[in-house]
Amino acid sequence: MNRRKFLATTSGAISLAQAGMAKPGKFNGLIRKAVKFGTKPDEKQMQKLKDLGFDGIEGSGPGLEIESMKNACDRFDLSMHGLVYNKHWKVRLSDPNPEVREKSRIGLSQAMREAKGAGGTSVLLVPGRVKGDQETHQQVWDRSIEQIRKLLPLAEEIKIHILIETVWNGFCYQPEQFRDYIDAIDSPWVQVYYDIGNMQKYGPSHEWIRILGKRTLKLDVKDWGSKNGFCPLGQGDVDWKKVRHELEKIEFKGWATREGNDGGVEKTAQLMDDLLAL
Repeated sequence: MNRRKFLATTSGAISLAQAGMAKPGKFNGLIRKAVKFGTKPDEKQMQKLKDLGFDGIEGSGPGLEIESMKNACDRFDLSMHGLVYNKHWKVRLSDPNPEVREKSRIGLSQAMREAKGAGGTSVLLVPGRVKGDQETHQQVWDRSIEQIRKLLPLAEEIKIHILIETVWNGFCYQPEQFRDYIDAIDSPWVQVYYDIGNMQKYGPSHEWIRILGKRTLKLDVKDWGSKNGFCPLGQGDVDWKKVRHELEKIEFKGWATREGNDGGVEKTAQLMDDLLAL
């Protein structure tokens, strides 16, 4: 019985390690798995994540309870590898109003400092949204870059990456566009947070990985299918074998964070191990 069949025929609560069948994959020790979290600790959930072999969590800010979250992470030996900037959709760097753009930049700087305080290395950012005549593709490009560049000194000072996520915001739906946007900022502190499921809608996800190359520092782990939309891992159109192949070619190592629901975190743990060869 191969590994996938074993997973399909056993209870979601039984791990391969418990069954004595765990065989580390090619990315074991290279990819660290995490799930999205909130602004404050949940000790019961954190204990479960640790027991299931997760390496860490990704929080949300600004508004993170830094000390209590850091203490809980230390207690359960889970890293908070970064934060999602939780105001980037409503208070956008690309907003037509310059006061809103400034407010967004200030909020992003606060999230960066909170990420640093919790021991993280990055903040996930959606740089804007193409929305009408006052927020065109070029305006999102120019306005967001202007604001991000103002934060480069802070990013370098506190060693926090600003990672731009690939999302459904009408912006850079071709991998070459997204690559060129990152290169236009021209800073080692601004790279890619690649969402495997999001961009499957606009082209094979593995091709995005190939074209973005080593600009990709972290991964959001999702699946998407033309017939079933966002779905449990392994049930969409993502070709995980090709994804692994392209990740291997760019020598990827870093965090992969599950965003979505597989019917329980136990199943998520197994699916991430299987599909990412952990």
